[in-house]
Amino acid sequence: MVATLDWIRLSLVPGLGLSSYWRLIDHFHSPTAVLCASRKELLQVQGIREQQVSGLFSRTDIAGSGQRELDRLTAAGGCALSFEDASYPPLLRQLTDPPPVLYVLGRKELLSRPAVAIVGSRAATTYGRKIAYNLATKLSASMLTVVSGLALGIDAESHAGSLAGQGSTVAVLGCGLDVVYPRQNSQLFVKIAETGALVSEYPLGTRPEGFRFPARNRIIAGLSKGVVVVEAAKRSGSLITAQIALDCGREVFAVPGHIDSCKSEGAHWLLKQGAKLVQSAADIIEELDMPYSFGDPQNSGIKQESSFSLDPDVAALLGHLDSYPQMREGLIGKTGFSPARISELLLFLELEGWIEMLPGDRVRKISPLA
Repeated sequence: MVATLDWIRLSLVPGLGLSSYWRLIDHFHSPTAVLCASRKELLQVQGIREQQVSGLFSRTDIAGSGQRELDRLTAAGGCALSFEDASYPPLLRQLTDPPPVLYVLGRKELLSRPAVAIVGSRAATTYGRKIAYNLATKLSASMLTVVSGLALGIDAESHAGSLAGQGSTVAVLGCGLDVVYPRQNSQLFVKIAETGALVSEYPLGTRPEGFRFPARNRIIAGLSKGVVVVEAAKRSGSLITAQIALDCGREVFAVPGHIDSCKSEGAHWLLKQGAKLVQSAADIIEELDMPYSFGDPQNSGIKQESSFSLDPDVAALLGHLDSYPQMREGLIGKTGFSPARISELLLFLELEGWIEMLPGDRVRKISPLA
């Protein structure tokens, strides 16, 4: 416990950034040795400034703040894992700049289990949200922990899909564990704390400032065997996460979208760079050499069009549908079916997950994965 406290105490030193933290650890070999070092010894470390040394010499304040932080965390039901803790995630140690301390609320053992990250746009399309949800459901059913960042859009759907699949999920926060951000995900926040794990490198009370989220992304990548990008713009945090994953030797996957969709530009760029194309959860599981737990790996629980072959009306209607929206009235003219029959068939196909009804009485065919 004393060792963990010193890791926390050193992390709370004002003005001491992550790179300076690790410079000191590399030089002195432990936070305890850093906290006991003289001013002269500290200034001999390359890259350490006088201002940082002054912060290190408020030792009474440092000792008290570290203990208070740990007490507050314990009272909230959380725990702290220092870099040298046996429970610290092994994959995370492989980052060039791992967090010295991880604050965890929930099941800390999930951090050391096989995991896949699913990331993507906050302003996701209906297609992207459905893909993320269903991928997470299938992956969690195959005993893979789903990691994401609790943001709106793809992140939220990934967490929700994992919970729906009776699996486990880890949310990496860009703020303290006692700060719910965004507020729209408050119910999801509570569910993950109860059945999964919330993780942050920041002490309690830390606000969700913009610069913290790229830093959070490296933890998402670091905890995972692979990163799946569902939807992302060409310049986005999701591509930062994918690049970090590549730098760590992890697998990078991408889900294709419409070729004219700006929301899929990032995913398509990754595919051009050699990311592995994802059409089903089986593609991810096969690449990671993980066992299946959801039936036929070729189908991944997906209904096949041939299952509708007994109903010629359904097959005929499907033949007139594609991924671009069409008006219901136009389908009546193409098929010759009555309005009542078209409504009946469209309802059936929507319930089976083959079509999506859109505003303006439009309909489009969707991937069975969605």
